[in-house]
Amino acid sequence: MTTASRAKHKFCRRIGQCLWNDPKCPSVKRPYAAGPHGKGRRVKLSTYGELLMEKQKLRNYYGVSEKQLQIAYHKARAGMMQTDAKLFRSLELRLDALVFRCGFAPSIFAAKQFVNHRHILVDGQKIDRSSYLVKEGQVISIDPEKSKAIAEMAKKSNAPAVPYLEVDLENLKATLTRMPQIEEIPVPVKIISVIEYYAR
Repeated sequence: MTTASRAKHKFCRRIGQCLWNDPKCPSVKRPYAAGPHGKGRRVKLSTYGELLMEKQKLRNYYGVSEKQLQIAYHKARAGMMQTDAKLFRSLELRLDALVFRCGFAPSIFAAKQFVNHRHILVDGQKIDRSSYLVKEGQVISIDPEKSKAIAEMAKKSNAPAVPYLEVDLENLKATLTRMPQIEEIPVPVKIISVIEYYAR
């Protein structure tokens, strides 16, 4: 995926904080944009600029393309539930996002690789699509042949614990116990601003 192949923390430098709370992110020591004028005063964003920034934060956090996010937004508009909650959930329940959230991968990008390389199982079945949506009650686990290497990487994970996942790091298994509430998803993004951006 093109998004994952880019410099992963370039955007963090631009916004002055690490999206994934990685202590090794360059933005920790240099919380300003790259380049000779990076330390200068930040330009105040317009209303459109603020909406665009929140949308870009969401895209970069989950490592999805613009087209993928647009599709997720249009799907979230359908039905009776609030669009912001549906959009947030649809991204959080992606298999790559939950593998990272479980602590099985040190980053969202590593989680995508694990899934694409068929190291991840859902209810005992190998899944190789990062966009696979995990359902309530399903169990995420690691291919036994890869468990030792992934167990070492899991120790480096910076993902915060969440109440909707029951995680067994020792056995590298996790169960989605329920659907997440919008306020429980630990992503530093104003999701309503993303909805306003696409609805404008």
